[in-house]
Amino acid sequence: MDGCYVGRVAVDDPLHPMLCRVAEEGMGVARVGSFDAFRLNGSNEVYGYEERGSGIKLVCKFFGGRFGWDRLRAAWTADREYHCYKLLRRYALVGSPHHVIRPLALEPGINCALVLEYYGGEQLSRAIDGAIHADDEARLYERLTALGYYLATQHNRTANGARVDFTEDCAYLDAQLATLRRIGRIGPWDADELRWLSSLWRMRERMWADQQVWLHGDATPANFLFGGGMDVGAIDLERMKRGDRMFDVGRVAGELQHAFLLGTGNAARAEPFIGHFLWEYAGHFPEREEAFASITSRLPYYMAVNLLRVARNDYIDREHAARLVDQAKELLRAA
Repeated sequence: MDGCYVGRVAVDDPLHPMLCRVAEEGMGVARVGSFDAFRLNGSNEVYGYEERGSGIKLVCKFFGGRFGWDRLRAAWTADREYHCYKLLRRYALVGSPHHVIRPLALEPGINCALVLEYYGGEQLSRAIDGAIHADDEARLYERLTALGYYLATQHNRTANGARVDFTEDCAYLDAQLATLRRIGRIGPWDADELRWLSSLWRMRERMWADQQVWLHGDATPANFLFGGGMDVGAIDLERMKRGDRMFDVGRVAGELQHAFLLGTGNAARAEPFIGHFLWEYAGHFPEREEAFASITSRLPYYMAVNLLRVARNDYIDREHAARLVDQAKELLRAA
């Protein structure tokens, strides 16, 4: 299992009988022994567990530490994500090629643990790094083809006929600006300009025209795992919600632009990959060119929102954050 090995789960740890029960009842393991534990992706919230005898793997996401004393909020958040997995899987997003991982158990009494199926696959971030640093562009194109197929399938199957409310996305942009102002990464003039540009988009009819779909809600490179061929596994549905499909599509495109800007200093290096992803996504509509035109006409707003979201993070320096804010302005100035 990927991750940092942290030891064996003690038999007297309350986690041990819970893992045994899930392995036996949920995974069909006849005789359960001991579990090795791994910290995944450097997170203190997500751990992987591998049963030594059968090799069965499980993932536990712990919500208790995140909210401190507020155990009710932690339990509510864990319960919400648990039911998001169950809901999305009802749309036949199970197996190959499109797979939403299976929630196996919810244990509020054990640090608000959500127990999940383990899905072995490569994160999109590795393919992005390969394209930037190892000239392996073919693998990134392949991954984006599969991701476009997955997201188009999820969105099209879950469309409900109700019109999107673009006001919610404008409020989301305002929230990013408030955070950026609070941490000193933009000034009042920046915030005023970005809000004014957002107000121009609010008046564009096309931003209100699409149907609501179930969004992944956090379509970042870490939250999609790729197997062979077109297989894609979706994880981390904590922020799943109804909204405009472009919220997900724009986040993928914005993350690509951010990665290439950070890795090469040139945002334009991402354009062939973004265009490929959008074209592949549009290919799963009856009228591909019409869908592509609609997507690209709305894309700049959602890319800009994502760049502003990324600019808040403390893992990037202020210089790169300023570049992201400038790029967001350029996107919002698009016709």
